[in-house]
Amino acid sequence: MVSQVGSVPVPAPLADGPDGLLITASELLGWRRRLLALGGDAAAFDWLLDLGGGLRWSQLQALWCHPEAEVRLNGSLELLEDLWRRHLDTHEPLQYLVGRCPWRDLELPVAPGVLIPRQETELLVDLALSLWPSERPEARWADLGTGSGCLAIALARSRPASRGFAVEASPEALVQAGANLSRWELQGRVTLLPGDWWQPLTPWWGALDLVVSNPPYIPSATLSALEPVVRDHEPRLALDGGPDGLAAIRSIVAGSIRGLAPGGLLLLEHHHDQSEAVGDLLLAAGLERLAVHADLEGRARFASGWRPGG
Repeated sequence: MVSQVGSVPVPAPLADGPDGLLITASELLGWRRRLLALGGDAAAFDWLLDLGGGLRWSQLQALWCHPEAEVRLNGSLELLEDLWRRHLDTHEPLQYLVGRCPWRDLELPVAPGVLIPRQETELLVDLALSLWPSERPEARWADLGTGSGCLAIALARSRPASRGFAVEASPEALVQAGANLSRWELQGRVTLLPGDWWQPLTPWWGALDLVVSNPPYIPSATLSALEPVVRDHEPRLALDGGPDGLAAIRSIVAGSIRGLAPGGLLLLEHHHDQSEAVGDLLLAAGLERLAVHADLEGRARFASGWRPGG
């Protein structure tokens, strides 16, 4: 369906089942203003309209200029309002309430007990692909602490000749990662392994060309200062990095020489103020060609190092 005012078309998303709602732009915008008056962030509300109602941000912007246009939502205003009020009352992440999260070119199913993929972690994939040796299209790689499986899915889809391993200690996250790998039909190319960091990879120690990880790196004492939407709902196992935030990173770096193949690459995400400490750990472990990589805001957020040889 395309609604039209004058000669300017305003596309409307398709309805999803019997709850699809046809509404004018002025009615929708008035409802939006009323709910935003209850509190919350306008960008978060528009995200809910997108993921929960099927109304893309560009479509929403067009409606401001065409108040008589009609738009069809996926679902009812009552359902969307209930989700918004629940978000305001309990601080539950909208990603959990809607059940999915946009990330790179994916809409990943997510649920409580699983870390919500962050935008900056998309860069970890870009870095891995840019540093991936062109002569190793069939490389073996591993994602330590896979969570939703976002990194593993992105790597497997980008390098279809490779073989991957996704390691996860959380039972809830293992279920979600397994479902997500199945959704993209990657079970034959990515092996899901339960356990901590390098331990489940024992049969492949010394044969991994690339290892990526977005481990927990928030110092334990600062967890209470996080926003309630994170602190009270996302899994502590995926957030708490120990007293200095480096407990998981130490374990990963310590096993890198044993786990990586000669010439293999370790690529880590860390807190924006941990770059120097992480670099020291990589150096002490015997890795070489160390590098610091910036996030979307220009802050040192990623570190890489290579096992000698190869």
